[in-house]
Amino acid sequence: MTNTTEDDRLPLRLLEAVLFANNEPLSLAVLQDQLGEGADAVALLKELQEEYATRGVNLVETDGAWSFRTALDLSDKMKIVRQPRRKLPRAASEVLAIIAYHQPITRSEIESIRGVETSRGTLDILLELGWIRPGKRRETPGRPLTWQTTPEFLSHLNLSSLNDLPGLDDLKAAGLLDSRPILETLPSEKDETSADIDDEEAFSEWVKDDPDQTAAE
Repeated sequence: MTNTTEDDRLPLRLLEAVLFANNEPLSLAVLQDQLGEGADAVALLKELQEEYATRGVNLVETDGAWSFRTALDLSDKMKIVRQPRRKLPRAASEVLAIIAYHQPITRSEIESIRGVETSRGTLDILLELGWIRPGKRRETPGRPLTWQTTPEFLSHLNLSSLNDLPGLDDLKAAGLLDSRPILETLPSEKDETSADIDDEEAFSEWVKDDPDQTAAE
């Protein structure tokens, strides 16, 4: 039987340090680059995942990226004090939900579902948070840009993939989705105007709450 030396464990320790030192999940390619050509990042990740399986934090994969997360069985026992965060404006929440469930989706398609024009500020908020990103352009007249969610969005919700998003029936049952017929929920011309104003005002307030925030180019 051969003894494991510190040198043998160096790649594993390096992988552990790299993951702990980063606030965001890291892709396999980035981790492999950190470890060098002589190391097997996949095998080391599996080994590290097994070592942390029974600890307070677990090594998890989210949409192809790796990070340490609090063990699920401890989540209801933890008391974490956090600084108050700005509330996401209603329009931004609606647009984010539409993108999440219908991606890749164009701006005009988002507006068709909401029944109201989407202001630039709404998309700026979601871009600033890193929860959405531009996708491929549609091969249709005008080649409109599509939008999709990011791995940061999944990480924020502690989801492994989009397949883990709650179903529409679950959202309706929880009262988070309007179950009325779509024609009843479409805003009137007056409502659309006020909604646009609300979007712009909400974005202005959102930026004013944090002077460092700027609209995405």
